[in-house]
Amino acid sequence: MNFAFLKTTLVPILAVGLCCLLYLFDSFLGITAAIIILIASAVEFKRDAFTSLGFYRKGLNLKNLFLWAPLVSGGLFLLFYFLLVPGATYLTGQALDHSDFDGYQGNLPATLTLLGFIWISAAFGEEIVFRGYLMRQFVKFFGESHISILINIVLFGILFGWVHAYQGITGQLVTGVLGVLFSLMFYLRKYDLWFNVAVHGFFDTIALVFVYYGWY
Repeated sequence: MNFAFLKTTLVPILAVGLCCLLYLFDSFLGITAAIIILIASAVEFKRDAFTSLGFYRKGLNLKNLFLWAPLVSGGLFLLFYFLLVPGATYLTGQALDHSDFDGYQGNLPATLTLLGFIWISAAFGEEIVFRGYLMRQFVKFFGESHISILINIVLFGILFGWVHAYQGITGQLVTGVLGVLFSLMFYLRKYDLWFNVAVHGFFDTIALVFVYYGWY
């Protein structure tokens, strides 16, 4: 078998297939999926594995990560809380299902533990899988024409919503829209994964604060 074909085609297909199987069984397996992706990237790109995902050295900009990213995440959360959730609830007739987080209301130790897990599994894990790997592999195979980028952004936004099935149909719809926005941001910022990770992490941090205080 041609070694180049193995590295650039077969390994990505196997990695994506394994990640899909993981998410079929448990939506909280972002860490395991991210590890699979990191291994696949290391096989294909070797020392450039992290760069291939969008972890550029220039992306480690404190102003971007600790000023602009929190501001963007705050804006996204306002959109989520005041527009997306009410709109999706109206369309589906079902409330967003966040029952998996009921035990965290008023429980500070559990909430802080979950916060650390969310930053690792969701902020880093999901961004590595959905943006850093799937979007970049799509570009590798299908190029960056306007139609290709449009399909890329929408497709993995929908897939991002699908893996959040534990939030019910309303949660899937809302998360799918957020996935499209995260994907669009990743593309517009020229595949800077550090920024996406920061925005995703701060967004989930705000959401967890709301969970802790029982605000939604």
